Amino acid sequence: MEHTVTLERLSYGPDAVGHLPSGKTVFVPQGAPGDVVVVEVVDDRASYARARLVKVVEPSPDRVTPESPYDQVTGAAPWQHIAYEAQLGAKRACVVDQLARTAHLDPARADEMVMPCLPSKRTWGYRNKIEMAAELDPQGRLVMGYRDAQDGRLAPVEQTLLAHKAVQKVPKSLRGALRFVIGQQDLGIHRVGVRHSLATGEMEVAIWTRPGGFPRALVAKTVSDACKATSIVRVLADEGPARKIKGVETLAGRGYWRERVGDFEFSTRAPSFFQVNTAQAARMVETVLQMLGCVDGAVVADLYAGGGTFSIPLAAAGADVVAVEAASSSVRDLRFNADLNGVFVDVLGGDAVRELEGLGDLDALVVDPPRAGLAPEVPALIAKAAPLRVVYVSCDPATWARDVARFEQQGYRLVRAQPVDVFPQTFHVETVSLLERVR
Repeated sequence: MEHTVTLERLSYGPDAVGHLPSGKTVFVPQGAPGDVVVVEVVDDRASYARARLVKVVEPSPDRVTPESPYDQVTGAAPWQHIAYEAQLGAKRACVVDQLARTAHLDPARADEMVMPCLPSKRTWGYRNKIEMAAELDPQGRLVMGYRDAQDGRLAPVEQTLLAHKAVQKVPKSLRGALRFVIGQQDLGIHRVGVRHSLATGEMEVAIWTRPGGFPRALVAKTVSDACKATSIVRVLADEGPARKIKGVETLAGRGYWRERVGDFEFSTRAPSFFQVNTAQAARMVETVLQMLGCVDGAVVADLYAGGGTFSIPLAAAGADVVAVEAASSSVRDLRFNADLNGVFVDVLGGDAVRELEGLGDLDALVVDPPRAGLAPEVPALIAKAAPLRVVYVSCDPATWARDVARFEQQGYRLVRAQPVDVFPQTFHVETVSLLERVR
């Protein structure tokens, strides 16, 4: 059944939200707030429905023409039909909404705490990394592309306009090179990643394969000829979401990728994590330092420290930094990067929960957990270390708001939240927030 609906807002997801004539909430992909649309309900649940956009009757003032058909097919840029200023407003609104709904803050206080979203200078061509799934088609040819978020099928689209211009056509060259190498063999290639730096000009290709025999020299030469990479590595890993790493081999070049964030240089070895929008990573570092204030001589812990994006600028500002990181590849990168930048960071390789109790009293703490947020016991453990200030960096507003509530139960109070747009044309938003100890 079709209905005419006025869309009201954007969800924290790819969809716009409206209400059916019955009053039931409906989620509509490819909609924009202010659109009057005809929709067809495709999934009718007890408390909400999902619908397909049939026709735009009256477009929203915020609706624009999508720029990238490639990213429309793969779903990599689900908000590209929405004006950028409206995207920024929606991201801030999502952070405010989560504080009110999940952290149960007074709506007026939530609105006061959250600053306008920091825009990205580049709204296209900002990603320093692309990562594609790979598999053999029924004819035995290598296919590369992106997995559909709904059904997991591989969409054989190799180009994304979200990536740096210098690497937008690299996947096509890589596919040709790897097809040449593979021939009729199955080399177990299931993922291919490319990283590129605008600042250093370096580019790394990471080829993910199952463990087993592999023509290293031939792959190194063929891929080097195809895309002029400064580093080519093979990541030996199981297929699937767990991606258990068995080892990393350098096939050609340095074996690592070098990037510059502000005044600091970072070397990253696959499969270590690094922020995909370098310019916005620099703004997050600036925001963290501003929120902490003077740290000269202060004891500061950095939990989930990664390769040192925050640890190294903090140490350069005079802090006595203890960095905790569980991933062994990132621990290695962090130690190397501290030496590279001429600072000392006390690096602890281990789980944040286990290491926290041994840190002693702290003056300040930075925490940048994965999307799932903090384990339930972590805010209480942090409160025992009694830092005056906690800066919480989050990539998920819902888990962040849940943890804000836990911190407030432990005697901390949210002072400020700064959304940062690291992923234009998508619904994702980073939030840098300051919590102060009040008892």
